[in-house]
Amino acid sequence: MPYFSIVIPCFNAAETLNDTLDSIASQTFVDWEALIIDDGSADATWALAVARTAKDSRFKVMRNSGQGPSSARNHAAMRSRGKVIAFCDADDLWYPQKLALMYQTFARPDVDGVYARVAFFDGKGSRSTSQVCDGPLSVQTLLGENPVCTMSNVAVTRRTFMESGGFDVSMVHNEDLEWLIRVTGSGGRFLGLDEILVNYRTSPTGLSANLDAMRIGRETALATAARMGFPVDRRSEAIHLRYIARRALRTDAPPLQSLRMALAGVATSPVGFFTDIKRGGLTFMAALAAPIMPRRLRRSLFSN
Repeated sequence: MPYFSIVIPCFNAAETLNDTLDSIASQTFVDWEALIIDDGSADATWALAVARTAKDSRFKVMRNSGQGPSSARNHAAMRSRGKVIAFCDADDLWYPQKLALMYQTFARPDVDGVYARVAFFDGKGSRSTSQVCDGPLSVQTLLGENPVCTMSNVAVTRRTFMESGGFDVSMVHNEDLEWLIRVTGSGGRFLGLDEILVNYRTSPTGLSANLDAMRIGRETALATAARMGFPVDRRSEAIHLRYIARRALRTDAPPLQSLRMALAGVATSPVGFFTDIKRGGLTFMAALAAPIMPRRLRRSLFSN
C-alpha cells in the first residue's frame, strides 16, 4: 500500500495538467499513488491523464462526470489506498520536497493533518506568499484568515478524512473551509510547516477570484461553525474581509471589489481589521487607491 494517495480533480485542465503531474512525479518521496479524476471535461484532459498512466503506473485515472469538485474529491478519496490523502488541484504545482517534509511531520502520533505555506503565482511567476499560524489550526483562526488557502496545500490521514464524511457536495466555493471547520472543530489536529511547498495559480476569471460566490460559500461554512459551538465574532469577520480584500488585489479582480471588502471590514470591526497594523493599513490604503493604482504596483505591495 502506498503511504500517500494524491487526489487530483480535473475539469477542462488540459492547459495546466501536465505541469501539475510533472510536479508530482518529481517528488523526492516516491511512495505514493495519484488518482486523477476527470469531472466531465470537454477538452483533452482525459487523454492527457490516460497518457500519464502509461508512463507511470502510480498514476490512475477515473471519471466522475460533472458532479463538481467536492464530489470528485470524495469519489477519489473513497477509492484511495494510502495512509494519508493529499489533495492537489489540476492547475497548481508542488515543490519536490513537499511529500518528504509532510511524511516527517506525520511521523508524530498527534498529527491528523499537515499544511504549509503557498506561493501565489500566474504566468509571470510567484507574486506573494501565505503564512502558517503558530500551533495547531483552530476554528477561530479559520473564521478569520484561512492560512491553508487551497486544498492543494492539505494532507490528512485517511482515517480522519473518512470520519469527517468528506466534502459537502452541494458546495463549489469555500467547501475546503467548511470541511476544515468540521475536522478541526471535532478535534482534528493540523500543523503548519513554515516552508513554501505549493505554487497556487491565481486568475481573475478563476474560482479563487469569484469573490461574491466565495462569500456565499462562506455563509455555509459559518453555519457549520455555529452548529459546532463556534459562532463568528465581529473581529474574525473583519479579519476575513481584510483577507478577501487582499486576495482581490492579488488576483487582479475588479478594483472596486477590494475597496468594497476593505470598507466592509473596517465598518465591521476597526480593531479586527487593523489587528496587524501593517497588513491592515497597507490593505486599506491599497484598496482606496486600487481604482487608479497601476496593476503592477498593486501586485508588488503584497509580498506575504
